[in-house]
Amino acid sequence: MAKPNAAISRKYVAVLSCVSLFAGLLVGCGNSNNTNTNTKDNASANTAQSENTSSSEANGNSQEKVKLTLLVDNSQDSVNVAKALVDAFQAKNPNITIETETRPAGSEGDNFVKTRLSTGDMNDVFFYNAGSLMQALNPEENILDVTGEPWQSDVIDSFKQTVTFNGKQYGAPTNGTMGGGWFYNKKIYANLGLTVPKTWDELMANNKKIKDAGLTAIIGTYKDSWTSQLIMLADYYNVQADAANFAVDYTANKAKYATTPVALRGFEKLEDTVGYMNKDYLAANLDAGLKMLAEGKGAHYPMLTFVIPTIAQNNPESINDIGFFAQPGDNADKNGLTVWMPTAAYIYKNTEHADEAKKFVAFLASPEGMAVVGKVSKPTGPYVIKGAAIPDDVPQVVKDMLPYFDSGKTAPALEFVSPVKGPNLPQITVEVGSGQRKAADAAAMYDKDVEKQAQQLGLAGW
Repeated sequence: MAKPNAAISRKYVAVLSCVSLFAGLLVGCGNSNNTNTNTKDNASANTAQSENTSSSEANGNSQEKVKLTLLVDNSQDSVNVAKALVDAFQAKNPNITIETETRPAGSEGDNFVKTRLSTGDMNDVFFYNAGSLMQALNPEENILDVTGEPWQSDVIDSFKQTVTFNGKQYGAPTNGTMGGGWFYNKKIYANLGLTVPKTWDELMANNKKIKDAGLTAIIGTYKDSWTSQLIMLADYYNVQADAANFAVDYTANKAKYATTPVALRGFEKLEDTVGYMNKDYLAANLDAGLKMLAEGKGAHYPMLTFVIPTIAQNNPESINDIGFFAQPGDNADKNGLTVWMPTAAYIYKNTEHADEAKKFVAFLASPEGMAVVGKVSKPTGPYVIKGAAIPDDVPQVVKDMLPYFDSGKTAPALEFVSPVKGPNLPQITVEVGSGQRKAADAAAMYDKDVEKQAQQLGLAGW
């Protein structure tokens, strides 16, 4: 579900270390007539120096000047976030300066990062994807282990999963999350007396009432085929809730969608939606779908919350008419949200300034750091740092996700905990959602689709 990004030329940033030495007077064996005077002057100077040093240490500021380098992708949002964090951190730590470098995003950026690591030319701190892409960086060899850092106690467990390799944690979150679930039009719900569903059966009952009222129950935008995946992908919380080891077993080729009932449900739920979409769902695109939702021409839209700023920009008068809920499972007591996790901050294992880099990452992974981020980058989902509040001025649709986080009922999307994802999933889900293929057949086809990729990755068991 990656988006294309513009490339940027490589700019080499050297890591510099600048040391400021204390100035002191040496007591020498000079002329005997000057000995007492020099000794007295030097004692006074040393006393003043000692007092200044003690005062500096008491204020937490070392006299040693250190320069760190930070690597982020070249999207405007990433640049804005990096600048805000660096400015705020440097204001609190004047002995540490941070020079920021940008890189391309997408596959070009992946290659950029891997090249830097392989040549030993990596920045002290770098922002990069969490999940399976992080695992592909050989973290044990290239990334500093931050498992025991105090700030880890403030990070929610569902994010920790995505930056963990062989039982060790390597990253800190840099921003807010995205939720994968269902947008709904509140006016339609109010007019028809509907309530937010907690089970799949309740959701389908709502869809029937909406359709019976002559309205579009589910907005389909299959011209952008990737949008057809959302129902299947957003169901992963429900998979993990009933099959906790699915990601591990799936990655090891010990579990399949076709033979794991709770995983198969994602395809079955997509099949259930046939007949409930807008008539032009095969020709409609994302922008058309968002317009339908905002204007009340469709009641539901399965989608990621990254689209919230687009709705707020294009239909500001309607943003408060939009709500959001997690994709329901089959048990109301296990209702929870599938989350797309933020980019993580990593420390290069061979940095010459590990203590200073840790200090910067600790600031980032704090409520204070998230507050700095929130001033320049409006989140499309809650933060994964305990105590970090989303800005008050975010739309209510963002706040609709808070109860899932507050109750600990979140799980990362499968792509964050397993590298196995077949390239033909959008094609398969379009066929299911349009009634051309049954769920069981689609699940078996997808199980076959992932084999080549798993083999290319060299995963054990394939």
